[in-house]
Amino acid sequence: MALPLSQLPREAIREVRSRKWLAFFLFAAVSMAVLAVGYLWPYKYQSSVVIFVDDQNIIRPLMEGSAVTTKINERASAAKELLWSRNVIEKIARDPDIYGEGTSDIGPAELEGRIAGLRGNLIVRPRGDSYFSIEYTDNSQLRAFKIAQRLGQLFIEENNERKRAESRAAYEFIDKQVKSYEQQLAQVERNLKDFLSENVDGTESEANSRMADLRRQLELATLEREELETRAASLQQQLNSLSPSLTQKKTEDSFQQRINALQARLDTLRLQYHDSYPDIVILQEQLTELKNQRRQALANSASEDTAVEGESVANPVYQEVRSELVTTRADAQTIQTRIRSIERLIQEQAKRMERIQGNKAQYSELTRDMEVNKQIYDDLLKRREKARVSMHLDIEGQGLNYRINETAQYPLSPDGPRFELFAIAGLLIGIAAPFGAAVGWAQVDPRIRVREQIEEVFEFPVLEQLPEVRTPYEKRKDRKVTAVIIVFSLIVVAVYLGFAGATVFGVN
Repeated sequence: MALPLSQLPREAIREVRSRKWLAFFLFAAVSMAVLAVGYLWPYKYQSSVVIFVDDQNIIRPLMEGSAVTTKINERASAAKELLWSRNVIEKIARDPDIYGEGTSDIGPAELEGRIAGLRGNLIVRPRGDSYFSIEYTDNSQLRAFKIAQRLGQLFIEENNERKRAESRAAYEFIDKQVKSYEQQLAQVERNLKDFLSENVDGTESEANSRMADLRRQLELATLEREELETRAASLQQQLNSLSPSLTQKKTEDSFQQRINALQARLDTLRLQYHDSYPDIVILQEQLTELKNQRRQALANSASEDTAVEGESVANPVYQEVRSELVTTRADAQTIQTRIRSIERLIQEQAKRMERIQGNKAQYSELTRDMEVNKQIYDDLLKRREKARVSMHLDIEGQGLNYRINETAQYPLSPDGPRFELFAIAGLLIGIAAPFGAAVGWAQVDPRIRVREQIEEVFEFPVLEQLPEVRTPYEKRKDRKVTAVIIVFSLIVVAVYLGFAGATVFGVN
């Protein structure tokens, strides 16, 4: 039955007084137990290395855009994973400078146990944005110092090696892709060259331009043919209205008429041709001859105006129109021949355009493949140069890097609770143990100890409580027991302090 809290301290003291020997033995046992734990508690020594993440050096802004520096994400976690790796932790487990000679010949079971111990005592803690510490705890001061120092060195070495390997692998991969696309681009160019050599019809734009030019020529030739046909019809109509020959008398007037006719024809031809034209040259010679004959006739003729016999001569206008008609018809036939040639060329060009349309899809595919491969190839060339510069940065130790900011220090004092703390705590816990046990027993004891318990459980008031009465003999006996327990307690305390002092002075 639980006691009221107000009565708990009083009842606890009464329990201790009623069970003095039990309280004494509990005090002695707890004190000595805590002292023994402190004596047997293993000392742990810790040594640490502080790593600085150097990601703001001068090379970074200078190479911005030209190279890619290796980035570090979650630095402390990444450092722990790196140090926990089998490659790194096994180097420490087999280090003869740490574990002595013969370490390389240890068995697999011992090696695994040593690796598990190394991993269990390794701690990586972040210290701000650019720092983190690698801490190692061990029972040996020298071993804790050496392992912490070796962990820092291995972390720097392994990280640099991984950066170099990563940048080299990236460069080799991109270089392999560049060579692959070089082969693909060369193959596409060969395919396009073979296609163009086999299909010499040209491009669609060239074919359309050629077709438009042929149609324009056909239109012009058709118009010219129509003009010539119209002109021929007009000349034929004029020819039908003219007489092929003329009858005239050989008088001065006849020579003058012929001269006038030839002069008119000459004037007509000069409107169309130059003076070097053969017909013009012939007419000029005829005019000259007629003028000479006219002068001779005038010189031989009599003074009277008499007529001579007449003669039949060719009509010069008729001859001129007929000649013009023949020329026009010849030109019309020439134009017709040219029209047929142009129509044949148009038909051939139409077939050519059909072939071009048939090859258009294949040509587009070849050109598209070449353009895409060329773009990717140019981009890979730029990336390969960036990867080359990045690889040289990592080889030279530039870019983002790790540096040891604080080297490992030899631990002079153990980490964690020391024996002096156990010694002080042992006495205090030993003294508090009997009272703590009494409080616990008072809480679980089913007996009724105070009147408040009766009033609370049975819900009726207690009118009077009889006090505990002890005889003088019981009082004397209780004082003797108390004195003996005090003596024994002092002896226990003296032994406790003596052992604790000797241990402390022996350690120091």
